[in-house]
Amino acid sequence: MLTIGKLAGVTGVKVPTIRYYEQIGLLPEAGRSAGNQRLYGKAAQERLSFIRHARDLGFPLEAIRELLSLSDDPARPCAAADEIARRQLSAVKARISRLAALGTELERMLEQCSHGTMADCRVIEVLGNHDHCAQDHHGGTQDRL
Repeated sequence: MLTIGKLAGVTGVKVPTIRYYEQIGLLPEAGRSAGNQRLYGKAAQERLSFIRHARDLGFPLEAIRELLSLSDDPARPCAAADEIARRQLSAVKARISRLAALGTELERMLEQCSHGTMADCRVIEVLGNHDHCAQDHHGGTQDRL
């Protein structure tokens, strides 16, 4: 059995995050020691490692919840899990496309810079007026990354 601190150490997931995953039901509530410390077994460690890896791959918590639910029924066909992975792949590709467009825009902005004074700075001008951008990335791109 592992305490929450040791579980955090072996999985690389911070203690507050482990508590949060318990709170939202991704991890089952831990058993307690006589001293009221949380205690985790191998199954909790494996589940938390699964969650961490899925998060590293960018899966949202709701998709992880679905995947965990599917994995709890080993005889079930994996088509539903495949579909969840396809949605995530599509989201990653869209994010890569947006990032590539942002990179292109930043390169263009810097190439147009005359390296003079701030009064003539193309970077400041473009950031101050979206109409100077070659591509439409307006609308909270940063929020979607």
